[in-house]
Amino acid sequence: NAVHVFIFLIAGAEGTRIVGGKDAVPHSRPYMVSLQIQRQHICGGVLIREDFVLTAAHCDIMIPFTVVLGADTLKADEPAKQSLRVLRSFPHPDYTDLTNDIMLLKLSSRANLTKEVQLISLKSGSLRTGSRCITAGWGDISDNRTLANRLQEVNVTIMSPTTCQRRWGEVPIERTMVCAMGSRNRQGFCSGDSGGPLVCDGASAGVVSFSGRRCGNIRTPDVYTRVDSFRQWIEKVLNEN
Repeated sequence: NAVHVFIFLIAGAEGTRIVGGKDAVPHSRPYMVSLQIQRQHICGGVLIREDFVLTAAHCDIMIPFTVVLGADTLKADEPAKQSLRVLRSFPHPDYTDLTNDIMLLKLSSRANLTKEVQLISLKSGSLRTGSRCITAGWGDISDNRTLANRLQEVNVTIMSPTTCQRRWGEVPIERTMVCAMGSRNRQGFCSGDSGGPLVCDGASAGVVSFSGRRCGNIRTPDVYTRVDSFRQWIEKVLNEN
């Protein structure tokens, strides 16, 4: 089943990283979160409330997570880092395979907001085709398990749903998804970047969901969960917890 191939590639436990990107300026993305199991980076995410992280539902692997905030490198013992346990996960109730791939994580305590640890707002409204955004993560730089030493970021451009659907063929691109690609081939996200953000106008517009067999391949554009499609669900979970 092609769907399961894509999910496996993106959710693979060996954290892989942004391809064709560059080192982010240290702590310039203070909302970035590393989801870890036994100090191993598994997925990305963003801090949307002092005690809540937004990530992808396919990152939920039923093992207790630690959330690391304020990191630039994942290995260095940086004084800005904060580690918090995940109290409860809220994968979207209608998550199946590639659809509704979004999850909220309730933290065991509130993060201490500092210069290096900040919240990100949720982007509302539609995303214009051709608009420029960024994606970031600690994944594989060359699709060969070459792990990132530092947080990576890459500029991407929003693609029209029609073009994205045509390139993906039989894999349905839903209205609750958004596609984006780098300016050239081999630029985009890879498996350990799952759950990380598509940041447009400084706000969280998408959640890294799935890509094709090769990371950053223009024939199978990167697909994100569209945050604005789930705003009501996000607000309901936040208000009730």
